[in-house]
Amino acid sequence: MPFDLGLGAALWMAATIFVAGFIRGYSGFGYSAIVIAASGVVTSPLNFVAVVVLLEFVMSVQAWKGAGPAVDWRRAGLLMAGAAVGLPLGLWALTAVSETAARAAISAYILLMCGVLLMGWRLRSEVRGTPGNLAAGLISGLANAPGMGGLPVAAFFAAQPMPANVFRATLIAYFPLLDLYSAPLYWMHGLVSWDTLWASLWALPLTLVANWLGGRHFFGTDPQEFRRFAILLLAALAALGLGKAVL
Repeated sequence: MPFDLGLGAALWMAATIFVAGFIRGYSGFGYSAIVIAASGVVTSPLNFVAVVVLLEFVMSVQAWKGAGPAVDWRRAGLLMAGAAVGLPLGLWALTAVSETAARAAISAYILLMCGVLLMGWRLRSEVRGTPGNLAAGLISGLANAPGMGGLPVAAFFAAQPMPANVFRATLIAYFPLLDLYSAPLYWMHGLVSWDTLWASLWALPLTLVANWLGGRHFFGTDPQEFRRFAILLLAALAALGLGKAVL
C-alpha cells in the first residue's frame, strides 16, 4: 500500500476519497480538505498533499463540460495572482515544522474555515472588488501548501451574492491553474515521491466515479442542504485530526 498504509487505513482512505469526490463533483470544492483531514487520522497529512492536487486537476478537467460559460475569468485571474505570492510562503512555513505541528495546524485551519462557512457571514460590496479577490487568492495560496487552497476561496464566494453555477464554475476553472502552479513547487519541497504516483493511481477510479455522480446530483438537489452536510462532515474529520495531534 502507498505510504505503508495498513488494510484498515487503506479502507478508511478509500471510503473518504469516494465521499470527497462526490462532494467535489456536487459543490465544486471540499475534496482536498476532506481527504487531507481524513488522512491526518491514519498517517501524516503531508503524504496526501501532492496526491489531492493531482486528482483535483483531473476532476477539474472532468467537470469542465458545461461549466465554461459560467466562469468569472476576471475573478479567477485575480485569485491566481494572489496565490502566486502566497503558495511559496506557505510551503516554506509548512516544511519547517514537525508532522504533529503540521497535523494540528491543518486541522485547526479546516475547523476555522468550516466555522466561517457555517456562520454565513456577508462581505460589504467594497471588499468584493479587486483588492478582496487578490487577498483571497493570497490566503488561498498560503492554504494550498497543505493542498487546501479551495476552502478560503469557497468561504469568500459564499460570503457574497453569487449564483450557484458561477460559484461552482469559477472554482472549477481556478483549481487547475492553482494545481499547475503548485506541482513543481511541491516537488522542490520534497512532497512528491513514488508513493504519490501509486496513491494517485489507486485513488483515481474512485475519485472519477464519485466526481461524476456528484456532478449529476448537482442539478437535482437543494444546494444549501448539501453544502451544510459537506461542511459538517469536514469539521468532524478535522476535529479527529486535531484530537490525534494534541492527545
